[in-house]
Amino acid sequence: MAVRGVWVRHNDPARGVADRVGGPILEAMHDETLSLHGHGRLSCSLREDASGLALFLDIDGTLLDIAQTPEAVVVPPGLPDSLKRLAERLEGALALITGRSIGTVDALFRLPATAVSGLHGAEWRGADGRTATIATTEAFELARQHLRRQTADMPGVLFEDKGAAIAAHYRLAPEREAQVRDLMADIAGPVADGWELQEGKQVVELRPRGRDKGDALVSFMGETPFRGRRPVAIGDDVTDEAMFAAANRLDGLSVRVGLDGRPSLARCRLGAPSDVRDWLARISA
Repeated sequence: MAVRGVWVRHNDPARGVADRVGGPILEAMHDETLSLHGHGRLSCSLREDASGLALFLDIDGTLLDIAQTPEAVVVPPGLPDSLKRLAERLEGALALITGRSIGTVDALFRLPATAVSGLHGAEWRGADGRTATIATTEAFELARQHLRRQTADMPGVLFEDKGAAIAAHYRLAPEREAQVRDLMADIAGPVADGWELQEGKQVVELRPRGRDKGDALVSFMGETPFRGRRPVAIGDDVTDEAMFAAANRLDGLSVRVGLDGRPSLARCRLGAPSDVRDWLARISA
């Protein structure tokens, strides 16, 4: 969708979903990885044995409950330890793939040895500790300053600085959605080709162009210790659809958190982040 000449990434999976889910791959995985309850892709129950899997986990809305503001998220006690134990059990084949920066992920979970891809795939830290980051431009820095000033005069709209990405959240002021979209489109215009707008759950973000969460998953799967394992991608938002598509292409499993019925490429669903955390705790015990 174009907004004032700026390309906006929606990752809308509605077109062609019926042709890309279910079928032989899901049936083949049924005995090994999951069991379905009811009909279609309403819910799934993940098996307790994670051997042979490579896990790719979104954070907000997947591992953590959505909060009113990005800073208000709560990391439940025991979750970092579960992730650490599970990563060790999988010989490092666990990665967090998130829209947050790697620095923020480390501040939340304090797991510096864990593989992470931040800013929707633009930032990278491999299981071996190698990192790749994005340098900003003068035009982007001007956009950052402008967005900070403008949102300060918009009650209920929150500015988020992610380093090489910036975002405006309107969860506390949903009536300002159109205003936020227009503002972000205006800000994105002068930044040129290195960045693009990304929509999420009551947020519009200006982020580095060229990579997404699916690219991050594929890159991880090409490296030790992920190579040769079956990918399992778990996320909750439109930004995770590229990750779902990548896992599906690699004969893996894609799981969407939330039972809102919105079309998705995910092959099955879990009800809430608490279901994800409970499963991680069990298989890491």
